[in-house]
Amino acid sequence: MRRDVQFDVEGVRLQGWFYAPEGRATPAPAVVMAHGFSAVKEMYLDRFAEVFAAAGIGALVFDHRGFGASGGTPRQEVDPWAQVRDYRDAITYVSTLDEVDTTRIGAWGSSFSGGHAVVVAAIDRRVKCVVSQVPFMTGSRNIRRLVRADFMAPMRAMFDADRASRFAGNPPGMIPVVSEDPLGPCALPTADSWAWFSETQRLRAPAWRNEVTLRSVEMLTEYEPCEYIAHVSPTPLLMIVASGDHVAVADEAFAAYANAREPKRIEVIEGGHFDPYVARFDQSSAAARDWYVKYLAP
Repeated sequence: MRRDVQFDVEGVRLQGWFYAPEGRATPAPAVVMAHGFSAVKEMYLDRFAEVFAAAGIGALVFDHRGFGASGGTPRQEVDPWAQVRDYRDAITYVSTLDEVDTTRIGAWGSSFSGGHAVVVAAIDRRVKCVVSQVPFMTGSRNIRRLVRADFMAPMRAMFDADRASRFAGNPPGMIPVVSEDPLGPCALPTADSWAWFSETQRLRAPAWRNEVTLRSVEMLTEYEPCEYIAHVSPTPLLMIVASGDHVAVADEAFAAYANAREPKRIEVIEGGHFDPYVARFDQSSAAARDWYVKYLAP
């Protein structure tokens, strides 16, 4: 059963859903979930939460600050460390719910938040089990796979100009998340990114906005979840990697996984970055569900 929830973090009100397993007389395990770069909870997170709840695992799904139904300014700004703090505050909130066993809380993240899930599990021992799906593992190397070499210097110049403009009191510069033009400026310059975001907005999330602050892209280049992965242990880690992923590049995920310590498992699925949400949903959701059942609800 799903209900709307809200909770305050650092003076910002976050909005979400809580999925409570039905038919339980005792507190249940629960998983904290949020979406990736600029995405909102309506973009298929409900489907994952339903699978977990059906297996007896509660799920708290929330929108990041500045996105979707949640409060916070500036709007449309992806600040990775603010989002990590929001994950941790979401753990605190879900621990206050009568339906939740506070000793059995997990984290789930996908894409950019797949990196967050790794960081949170490494630094917050309240997390007893973690799933990181098609994870973003390194900003410094991933950006060089997404952006052409001859575009790097102009991109840095845009960051510098935006910083000077904000210092002068102007609002932050904005950039599209995706673009139909393969050479158009955007944060995620791949054809499958355009196809998935535009189609999912039309089908499921009309409130999603195709823009982020330019500073969001700069902060993306500085974010290195891979540096935390060796410290997740002894918390059990499942990494779900799409073999053809060129958004959160697959070989960087494989390299990060090699540095993780036990207990760990990797689930490799065919296809690209967005296939775990739709085309390979059954495989990706079942792998996560079974991992949580094994470690949170034995």
